Amino acid sequence: MKSRPLYDLTTERPNAASADLDLKSGVEIARIINSEDSKVALAVRRAIPEIGRAIDLVAAHFRKGGRLLYVGTGTSGRIGALDAAEIPPTFAASPTLVQYIIAGGPKALGGEAEASEDSGELGRTEMAKRKPTKNDVVIGIAASGRTPFTIAAVEYARGRGAQTIALTCNRNSPLERAAHFAIVTEVGPEVLAGSSRMKAGTAQKMVLNILSTGVMARLGYVYGNLMVNLHLLNEKLAERGVTILESAAEVGRDHARHALKAAGNDVPIALVMLKAGVSRAAAVRALKITAGHVRKAIVLAQKSKPGSRVIL
Repeated sequence: MKSRPLYDLTTERPNAASADLDLKSGVEIARIINSEDSKVALAVRRAIPEIGRAIDLVAAHFRKGGRLLYVGTGTSGRIGALDAAEIPPTFAASPTLVQYIIAGGPKALGGEAEASEDSGELGRTEMAKRKPTKNDVVIGIAASGRTPFTIAAVEYARGRGAQTIALTCNRNSPLERAAHFAIVTEVGPEVLAGSSRMKAGTAQKMVLNILSTGVMARLGYVYGNLMVNLHLLNEKLAERGVTILESAAEVGRDHARHALKAAGNDVPIALVMLKAGVSRAAAVRALKITAGHVRKAIVLAQKSKPGSRVIL
């Protein structure tokens, strides 16, 4: 099936709401953009079933030792790179767990490399370097859904057995057809015609925020709605760790500080110690057995205490 011309895509069409934008005052411009941005959350909401499917799929593949690979060009590639970069500091996860591929390589994060977008060969080459397998999930990100680099990368990964997802803002695109299924956020024409860093980019960022956070929640890297898997690398994060323990374990601040120190400044270990009433060694073992799933580790550690039938 032949691709629709770029000018025929809704994300490329002029937006009547922002006509004569260059003649507006600062406040008027801000109001117009804000009004258009208010449509993004609704577009994302319509894609919730597909986003939920993606969360479950990625979580299942992580349990098999797989990875999540984002691939895109320009704005889409940079948004994928941003989400990948946020996973280690937010969840203390390995930087290899969520990775990004962007046309033009890392230099494209801060400069123009859009010429690489048109090369399907480069897309295949860059994906081949990551050696995708059946345990991996690849998400191709492109507002238009017709970027050759991204399509080729997704096709290559799918050919090697990886599960593939398209994240686009236009339905029935070549990228959607290349992937196993698609998350489509139809945000409509941009305030600045064709500038997909605006509504399309915002939608992509929202989807990836939901997806990666949802996956890590499913894997137990959070407890309730608390970010318990964090490295205490500075004073702010150290205080945040104490506050999280206070809330999660329902203890006083001094008690939380003492537990954190006893746990070697490891928040998940301290939380299991406090909630299950066990030693550091028992908490460490429970977390290891449950692959870092904090809530499951608490339950397992509680059952390991004297008198229980379960032995760690």
